[in-house]
Amino acid sequence: MPNTSQTGLLEVGTGVFAYVQPNTPTSWGWSNAGLVTAGRTSLLVDTLYTLVHTQQMLDAMRAATPAAATIDVLVNSHADPDHTFGNQLVNGAQIIATKAAAEDMRVNLTPEQVRAIVANTGDMGLGGQFFARLCAPFDFSGIDLVMPTSTFTGRRTVRVEEKVVELIDLGPAHTRGDLIVHVPEDRVVFVGDLLFSGAHAVLWSGPVSNWTRGCDVILDMDVDVIVAGHGPLGDKPALREFRNYLEYLEAEATGLHARGLSARQAAREIDLSAYADWMDRERIVLAMDTIFKGLEGNTEAPDYLRLFGDMAEYAEEEGTKVDLPRR
Repeated sequence: MPNTSQTGLLEVGTGVFAYVQPNTPTSWGWSNAGLVTAGRTSLLVDTLYTLVHTQQMLDAMRAATPAAATIDVLVNSHADPDHTFGNQLVNGAQIIATKAAAEDMRVNLTPEQVRAIVANTGDMGLGGQFFARLCAPFDFSGIDLVMPTSTFTGRRTVRVEEKVVELIDLGPAHTRGDLIVHVPEDRVVFVGDLLFSGAHAVLWSGPVSNWTRGCDVILDMDVDVIVAGHGPLGDKPALREFRNYLEYLEAEATGLHARGLSARQAAREIDLSAYADWMDRERIVLAMDTIFKGLEGNTEAPDYLRLFGDMAEYAEEEGTKVDLPRR
């Protein structure tokens, strides 16, 4: 079983590294990344939320292995900014993502949009205030949107010298365009935000049934280490627990919807006592909203400010308000 207490750059295979950020007091924005190397060739899995944090990660990788001196390939596991905003620091790399992720990167929470929300929080209601509070530790200055240079659907195989790396499109789930990065030789898989380790799920897209099927694909793999998008290193028992949690959310939401409750009411009705020690409980509001939309055939894109406002209200009611220091 992997060590789930460590953070920083961890070698999880031969020339394979996970970069694990600590998640306190929240996992919002504190994403993980990875590096696959062989000889002097490298493949980076995701960048981080800011240029400063991404540069710190790259410096740690370059100190650990000469192969990281130049990143040859960057794989973005999905479109969320905490996995893509550092892309410009790997200038010259081929950048690979799913077709859906690339489409989302152009319109969903671009650097300009994030900076505008943070700068104008007073004009954007409770949602803007909550989002700005979550962004308080991060400096978004200087970030340019750097898009993938290559996209795919289904499966794609790339090589890091002779090491085979499998890219598998498992979206829509967390977002419309989630992929995983499987390194069979080292029994390691980087799963992006298909696993939140020790935290509630961020369910932007769904359907949940597709997310649980994605978990099953990973559980069927011959792997020992599962690198989550947020939180400590995981393994199959951790992923199985998370899969069961997703299945529980879907079943409970379906029953609450059938009783005529609104998504807002369902978020307050559902019993989360089995997950009392998990972080970011306010995300249940987002999960109920997304599942209810699916049950009602509503395919509209997420209304980010409304959802952040609803999560802020829930956090206040539950006494779990996130107060973060400025950077």
